[in-house]
Amino acid sequence: MEDNRTTPNEDISTLLKKAGEGDRHAFKDIVSLHQQKVFLLAYSILRNREDALDVVQETFMRLYQKLDTYEKDRNFQAWLLQIAKNLSIDYYRKHYSRRRGMETGKSIEELPLAAEDHASNPESSELRHVISRNLERLGERQRLIFVMKHFNGLEYREIAQVLGISVGTVKSLHFKAVRNLKHWLSPQLGMQP
Repeated sequence: MEDNRTTPNEDISTLLKKAGEGDRHAFKDIVSLHQQKVFLLAYSILRNREDALDVVQETFMRLYQKLDTYEKDRNFQAWLLQIAKNLSIDYYRKHYSRRRGMETGKSIEELPLAAEDHASNPESSELRHVISRNLERLGERQRLIFVMKHFNGLEYREIAQVLGISVGTVKSLHFKAVRNLKHWLSPQLGMQP
């Protein structure tokens, strides 16, 4: 009897193929590999944990429905984050009036990030807290690009594809985000700007 369960080392195209054939384990593996990145993207737009979790759930439901439309030569993560970004923006527009009175979202350092190694290092944890506080000060597009670049590990080209803007615009907004963060963080960390 053949065991068609997935293994942690399978590449995304194999997982997508198996998920498209109805393998629930493969789809669960896809979700577990990408849910944190989808959450961070949704949270960077919505700034509310519960709303971001709703978008994460909707993103993976949408992914399941669209598995057969994925083009193999396309970057899967960029494609998935494009879905998440569109759903986040739609959610924001739909619930904007409700959200206006509810801006009680947690800051990024309070969220369960994939790299939890910071807990063992108090200095790293404090730095993470300071950066998170200052991330909230960035404009929406700068914050989104910074999160996608530094938390999700996307390249400029991938960010441009997800956001539907030019690579030059992404680089410019990222440069401004880094410059602003450096300006704000330098005094807090006892450094010269």
